[in-house]
Amino acid sequence: MMTDPISDLLTRIRNAGSARHLRTTCPASRLKKAVCLVLKSEGFLEEVEEGVGDDNHPLLILTLRYDEDGKPMADGIQRISRPGRRVYAGAGDIGRVRGGLGLSILSTSKGVMCDRDARAANIGGEVLCEVW
Repeated sequence: MMTDPISDLLTRIRNAGSARHLRTTCPASRLKKAVCLVLKSEGFLEEVEEGVGDDNHPLLILTLRYDEDGKPMADGIQRISRPGRRVYAGAGDIGRVRGGLGLSILSTSKGVMCDRDARAANIGGEVLCEVW
């Protein structure tokens, strides 16, 4: 039984990047797909596809993105809010990650979005993770 599926997703992305894999898969959910689509729109993932596993369960197939030196674009991924300690930030309290070089992914009332979009929309929410 998995108690934190978002941490599992981030760990799969982190491990696939450090092993220089082109693709990785994870069990699908709407929240995971939304997080992956934010990562894709910000340039950390190349492609996000939906598929079906051998046991007919839905999967997300993630194509990782690397720079010209072969390093993963997602150099670091850190889970912020977790089941044992939820972290919320108001619109004015959303901090910058690595001086603006990284991003936070938030779950807001308007959906899952990056910190820049949340600041522009003047809404806060649960800080899911930071990526740089």
